[in-house]
Amino acid sequence: MRKLASFLMVTLDGYFEGEKPWDIDWHNVDEEFNDFAIEQLDATDCLVFGRATYVGMAQYWPSEQAIKDDPIVAAKMNSSPKIVVSHALDTPEPAWSNTRLVRDVEDLAPLKKEKGKEMLVLGSSVLTTNLMELGLLDELRIIINPVLIGAGNSLASSAERRIPLKLLSTREFRSGNVLLTYKPVQP
Repeated sequence: MRKLASFLMVTLDGYFEGEKPWDIDWHNVDEEFNDFAIEQLDATDCLVFGRATYVGMAQYWPSEQAIKDDPIVAAKMNSSPKIVVSHALDTPEPAWSNTRLVRDVEDLAPLKKEKGKEMLVLGSSVLTTNLMELGLLDELRIIINPVLIGAGNSLASSAERRIPLKLLSTREFRSGNVLLTYKPVQP
């Protein structure tokens, strides 16, 4: 059975984006972070997104700017098989190579039973929370950026119940970022 993990970046005050969608100019990224991103993508053979994150990623990664600024990550993002979980979409829009649509978060359970590398949810806070509540998420990876923004959207804003987590590991980056890796604990 393969692992289903989720990766998000948050501020020290717990926001994954500012008050407006895609307000992420505070992301603290450098070469060490980029190496980490490539390591994660190398361990993955399926990327998973909620609708809103999918739309943003599908607009950015195939762009000339993304390919110019980050050719290795762009190549991996664009060539990887992708799943978008959405009730609202009829087809994955905008179109992005190797993408398929599933209607319900529970449709990911049988995919975890297939052989392969890990499945990785990128961003997608509502999807991540739903996966934890259903007991489908195996690992939650959060990079805390050393910045306070005062207001925004938090990972917990869509949680319907308390979700206990067990700390598995920590990693400090030279930039001041800290990666916390957790296992959701089912009550």
